[in-house]
Amino acid sequence: MRIFFDVDYTILGADYSLRPGTRETFARLVDDGHEIHVWSGEGLRHAVLKNHELAHFVTGVYEKPIRDYVARLDVLGVDVIPDFVIDDYSEIVTIFGGYYVTEYYRHRDDDTEMHAIYECISEWVASGASSHRRWRPRHEDFDAMLGKSAD
Repeated sequence: MRIFFDVDYTILGADYSLRPGTRETFARLVDDGHEIHVWSGEGLRHAVLKNHELAHFVTGVYEKPIRDYVARLDVLGVDVIPDFVIDDYSEIVTIFGGYYVTEYYRHRDDDTEMHAIYECISEWVASGASSHRRWRPRHEDFDAMLGKSAD
């Protein structure tokens, strides 16, 4: 499964800290056979991955569409369709399906979102759904959206 993580306020705080549990969650997901992809509305974030020692977990790095999400994948060079998206912006999660994460602004030892994300993904893989309150199914018109091209 191709799992797409947003960067800013999802895995990276405004203070440039890495959300607690990110490295461990990436490792577990890769060990489970998933591909980790990272995208950002701020462009390609290779430096973040390198600086936080995450690059070796990541299959693809992309610019994230900030409008017309599905139609702009080709325009932005996203050459695979996300199976599951983790983002602090609910609208994109509602389109692709995935986990709407609480915003991460600065380091907090009590932040357990990455653990919840892993549990949600594991449940979704096993059953095709999740009982987690922040899980969102893929939009019902997603297949039709794939047929449209960007302007």
